[in-house]
Amino acid sequence: MGERATNEAEPRGTPGLSEFCDELFETLGRSDQRRWAEVYVRGLLLVPGRKSIRRISEEVVGRDAGQSLQQFVNQSPWPWAPVRQRLAELVNRVVRPRAWVVREVAFPKNGGSSVGVARQYAPSARRVLNCQRAVGVFLVGDRGAVPVDWRLLLPESWDDDVVRRAKSRVPEGERSRRAWQYPLECFDEMAGSWGLPVAPVVVDLSGDRDALPLLGGLEERGMRYLARVSATTPVLPVNLVGAPNGSRTVGQLVAAAAGRGRTALPRRDGATGAVTASAFVTTTLPGHARAGGGRPRHVLAEWPVGEDRPRAVWIANPGPVGLRGLVELLNAEARVGAEVAGLAEEFGLLHFEGRSFRGWHHHVTLTSAARGYRVVTGEGCRGCEDERLLRPHA
Repeated sequence: MGERATNEAEPRGTPGLSEFCDELFETLGRSDQRRWAEVYVRGLLLVPGRKSIRRISEEVVGRDAGQSLQQFVNQSPWPWAPVRQRLAELVNRVVRPRAWVVREVAFPKNGGSSVGVARQYAPSARRVLNCQRAVGVFLVGDRGAVPVDWRLLLPESWDDDVVRRAKSRVPEGERSRRAWQYPLECFDEMAGSWGLPVAPVVVDLSGDRDALPLLGGLEERGMRYLARVSATTPVLPVNLVGAPNGSRTVGQLVAAAAGRGRTALPRRDGATGAVTASAFVTTTLPGHARAGGGRPRHVLAEWPVGEDRPRAVWIANPGPVGLRGLVELLNAEARVGAEVAGLAEEFGLLHFEGRSFRGWHHHVTLTSAARGYRVVTGEGCRGCEDERLLRPHA
C-alpha cells in the first residue's frame, strides 16, 4: 500500500492517531485491513472538502491506491460491530456519557441504486427526500459527542426487490422494520453484548407518528428517557399503545401547568450554541401507573416568556434527576445537533460513494472513528470550558 501512511511522522493535526487506530482496529484480523482502516480515518481527518476515495488515496497514500481502498471499504468482509464496540469503550472512558442521544440522519441520494434509498419522509429534514435514512446513537458528555452505533432503515420497497438487494449485497435476513425498532436494537447491543453503562436516552419523536412504542420498549428495559413529542400527542395509557384517555393532549396539560408558574434555567441554542435562560414547565401525567422501573411519567415544555404556546414538549420518566437534570439532557441533545452538521461537513459522513450495505456500514463506522479520535484526544472539545454553564447543578 506504500509506506507514507504508516512510517513517516504523523501529519500535523493528528498526534497519536496511529496509536489510537492500533487499539481501535485490533479486532480486524488482517494487517492490511488495519492499515487501510487507518488510511481512511486519516483521510477523513485531513482531506479538505469532499472525502472521496480518490482524494484520500492521493493525499494520504501519495499514489493512486483507490482500487485497494475501494475494495477495503465496499467489498472486504471485515465486521464493523467489534470496531464500534471498541470505539464505544474508548469514548466511554473519556467522555463519561450523561446521555445516549438518538439522531436520525438523512443521506440525500441521486437515483435509486444505493442501498436503502427511496423517496421517503425524513423527520430530521421535515420533508420528503430521495434518500437513505439512518439512526445513530451518540454518547454525549462534557468532552463531546460521538456516534458509536448505527442502523440503516430499509424501506419496504426493498424487501422484495431481488435485483437491487443482490446488487447492493443486502443480507438475506435484513428486512424493513418499524422505525422505532432500530434504536432498541442499538440499545440491546450497547447495554447487552457490549456491556456499556446505561445512560438516559434522549430522542426526538416529534416528526414520527409511529414512534411512541419506542418509549414502551425503553420502559420494558428499565431505561430512563426524554423524548420530544408533538404537543398534539394524546395522553396515553402506561404502555403507550391503545385508545387515548379522552381528548386531552400533552400540550393541554402543560398549558394548565404553565398557569402555576415557570422556572428559568440555562439552555443551549441548538443552532448558534449560545447559552441563554429559558422558561420551563413540568407536570406529572395524571391517572397513570408508574412507568418501567417505578418511575412516573412527566411532561416537560420549553415555554418562552411572552409566547402563547410552548416551543417544544417532551415526555420523560426522569427518576430522581428533576427539572434541572432534564434540562441538562436537552443541552446534550442540542450538542448532537451541532455534531451531526460537523460529521457531514468535517468528517465526510454524507460522502460515501458506494452502493453496498456492507460499504455503508463500514463508512459510517470509520466516520465515527474519526470523530472519536478528535474527542478522545481532546481536539474535538470545542467550548468545553463553557460546559459548566450548561450544567445547572454545577
